[in-house]
Amino acid sequence: MAVESTPTPDLSRAAVRARRRRRRRRRVLAGLSIVVALCLVVAGGALAYVVYRYHQIHKVGVGHLVDPSGAGAENILLVGDNTRCGLKKYTQFYQQEQAHVGSCSEVGGGRSDVVMILHLDPSTHSAALVSIPRDLWLPMPGGKGLELRVDDALNSSETPYLHLPFGRSLLVQTIEQDLGIPINHYVELNFYTFEQVVNTLGGVNLDFPTELKDAYSGLRITHRGCQHLNGAQALALVRARHVYYYSNGQWLYDSTGDLGRIKRNHIFLRVLATEVEHHGLSNPFTANALVGSILPDLTVDSGFTLSDMVSLAMSFRHVNPGTIPTATLPVIIWDHPYQDLSNPSNYQAPGEVVFPFQPNDQSVLATLRGGMPGVSYSGISPSSVQVGVLNGTGTPGQGAATAQSLHALGYEVVGTGQATPGGDPSETVVRYAPGYQAQAEKVMSDIAGEVVMGEGGTMPGSQVTVLTGSDFAVASPPATSGSGTAPSGTATGTSSTGSQPSGQPGSSSSSSPTAASSPASGALSSSSQLQNLANSDLWSPNHSNQQFWWDPTACPS
Repeated sequence: MAVESTPTPDLSRAAVRARRRRRRRRRVLAGLSIVVALCLVVAGGALAYVVYRYHQIHKVGVGHLVDPSGAGAENILLVGDNTRCGLKKYTQFYQQEQAHVGSCSEVGGGRSDVVMILHLDPSTHSAALVSIPRDLWLPMPGGKGLELRVDDALNSSETPYLHLPFGRSLLVQTIEQDLGIPINHYVELNFYTFEQVVNTLGGVNLDFPTELKDAYSGLRITHRGCQHLNGAQALALVRARHVYYYSNGQWLYDSTGDLGRIKRNHIFLRVLATEVEHHGLSNPFTANALVGSILPDLTVDSGFTLSDMVSLAMSFRHVNPGTIPTATLPVIIWDHPYQDLSNPSNYQAPGEVVFPFQPNDQSVLATLRGGMPGVSYSGISPSSVQVGVLNGTGTPGQGAATAQSLHALGYEVVGTGQATPGGDPSETVVRYAPGYQAQAEKVMSDIAGEVVMGEGGTMPGSQVTVLTGSDFAVASPPATSGSGTAPSGTATGTSSTGSQPSGQPGSSSSSSPTAASSPASGALSSSSQLQNLANSDLWSPNHSNQQFWWDPTACPS
């Protein structure tokens, strides 16, 4: 008996291929779903990590900050707080470093030992770092003529003595009003955090051309060549401003002081940035440890949001931090200690201070205004500015001569007068009423030497009042057509003591501000290194290391 077979469906080749394609699509879709899910998990985890780390940062209210406008350039004030009292919670560090940093009872409060402004311009993906010397002598906002070193503005322990709201907000306000630089954000580190960063990276390597020592900071470099520094040694190096270097069998003093320290700090920061880039960020474990060593003790203004930080990080992710140009604000050092004559009770005044140096200061500060909306005096005519002049040194005829020179430039001089001498020596202060900063900058652009701005009281009827100092020069009016010579009447400052600052425009000069960078013909400091410093372009990003040969450099790669 025959058995009938069950017929099989007749599947065409096209149908088979279509079925296979559907299976592949399902597999691909399933695979993509897994990948997307993993990406979401990773992204979510990364976002959660970033948010977690951001909340570790210590945030404080800081007044007088300028709200960044859109995607324009920003200035971030970077402060190294030398507080000792704030270190007591790090018991082991505090006990080990007391011998060199001092205790809370010995050094109260906290000063801005390091003041740097980081300028970031997202439109050009460029960055620049400018240091402000800690001893720069500036008018204090609301101080009614009181002047202090810029690092004192942060020191809240002075409030009971001088009755000003010292702290972060006053520091920001001082820089903005006196130097004309808008500050958008505030970032602060202390000694402990700096040492932790270096230790987390495993230390840094620097090449020392000679032995160095500083009894105050604890620095002791015992041999030449490339060598490894741990966190404590690195801290001693960046704090050192009483340095001795070994040369030809003897120890010599580096009289560049804080300015020399700034230069060494710029060198160190380049090396540190390279270490972070090569060995920190490339290793997730080191990167996590590095972030963990910084953020819990990092202080920023409360307006510095997570989105701000992420946006800046994305905009500058391709910038090599080790190649960012650095500069120091040009200053002048006098050859004798400063005495505060107008405020004899000011216990902070005696000692070393440095004065601003125009027009070089404005050339450097222009870098920090690039790409930013703000004050500009370019469209202001001298005839629209009402100016008063006060003789601030007691030198006979100085106020009248200054008024005559400003009038010759076209300014409306509303009057002259006498003021209590500010100091010996003293800087010229261009005071301006609130809202007249641009007018003050216009006046200052026509004065060379030790000149600074300051918002404060002005003479009746004036927008700007010039308080004359020991050494300055008002620009000569432009020569009339065919005359070949400039009219007379240019005023110059003359110190009541007859002393001359190192590298200063001479008080006998009657040239325009652009000629003010020529050295003085008078007496200079007995320290040749101090002369070299004041006459050099130490503040230039391109300054060679040969002049200060004892400073360390990066080790050969």
